Amino acid sequence: MIDRKIPATIIALMALQIPVFAQTATELIETHTKIAADAIEAYLQKNPKAKDATEAVDFLIESYSRLGMTERQAELLEQKYQVLPKGEGLNPPEFFPVFQELFALHMENGAKTKAKETLERARKDIEGHPQADRFAKFLDSLGSEFNKPGIGDTMSLSFTSLQGKKFDLSKLKGKVVLVDFWATWCGPCIAELPNIQKAYAKYHDKGFEIVGISLDRAADKEKLENFIQDKKMPWPQAYDGEGWGNAIAKKYGVTSIPATFLIGKDGKIVETNLRGTALQTAISKHLDL
Repeated sequence: MIDRKIPATIIALMALQIPVFAQTATELIETHTKIAADAIEAYLQKNPKAKDATEAVDFLIESYSRLGMTERQAELLEQKYQVLPKGEGLNPPEFFPVFQELFALHMENGAKTKAKETLERARKDIEGHPQADRFAKFLDSLGSEFNKPGIGDTMSLSFTSLQGKKFDLSKLKGKVVLVDFWATWCGPCIAELPNIQKAYAKYHDKGFEIVGISLDRAADKEKLENFIQDKKMPWPQAYDGEGWGNAIAKKYGVTSIPATFLIGKDGKIVETNLRGTALQTAISKHLDL
C-alpha cells in the first residue's frame, strides 16, 4: 500500500463544526472525509505545485477509497503512476505499490480490460531495469487474477468432499451460498471463522449454505480433519492436498486467502470478500429477509 500522511493543510479541518446529532459514527466519518477531500481538491487546484502535493494526493486516494468513489480514486492513481520513473531508473518500492493498487482497483471494479491494459503497460515500463526479468515473473503471476470471478459471474464446483460426499454447487440454486477459500495455517482465515459460524447458525435454516475450499497441504490432512471436527464446521470441504496448487483455487485465480464469494439464489456471485458483520448483512439481504 502507498504510505499516506495527512498534509498540514488538513489539520484545520479537524475544527470544522460537523453536525453530530442523529448521525452514526460511520455517517460522521463519511461526512468528515468528504468535507476534507473537497477542501484538499480545492487546495490542489490553487496550489498544483505545493510542496505537500504528494501527501495531499495520497490523502485523497485513501479518502475516495473510504467513500467508494472509485472512479476519482483510479484517476489519481493513474496520475501518480504516470509520473513515476520507468525503465532503468525505476524505483521498485515506489513503482510497485502504485501499480498494484491501480491494478487491484480495476479488478475489484470488474474492469478487467483496464486491468489488463495496466498490466501490459507495466511490462513495458520495467524494460531496461537490471531486475526486469525478476519483475516480469511477478507480473506474470498476476495474470491468474483474470480468472477470478466477480459480481455477476458464476462458479462451477463439483467434487467429492473431504467428508466423502458428492457436492455440486448447481444443485443449490434457490439458496444463498458462501464459497470460502481458506486453510488452517491462515491466521486471517481463522480470525474470520467465528463470523462465518455465527452466520451459518443464524441463517442456515433460512436457506444459507457454505462450502469450504481448503488450501491445506497433504501433510496436514489429519490436522485439517481434527480442526473441522473441533470447530464444528459441518459444511462440505473441497481438499486435494496441493496447498496453493489446489485445482479449484488455480481455476478461479485465487492467489490470497481468505477469499470468499457469496452466491445468490440465481447462482450468480452477488458479493465478494465479505468480512465481519458485513457477511450477515449481505446474507440477510440476498435471502430477502
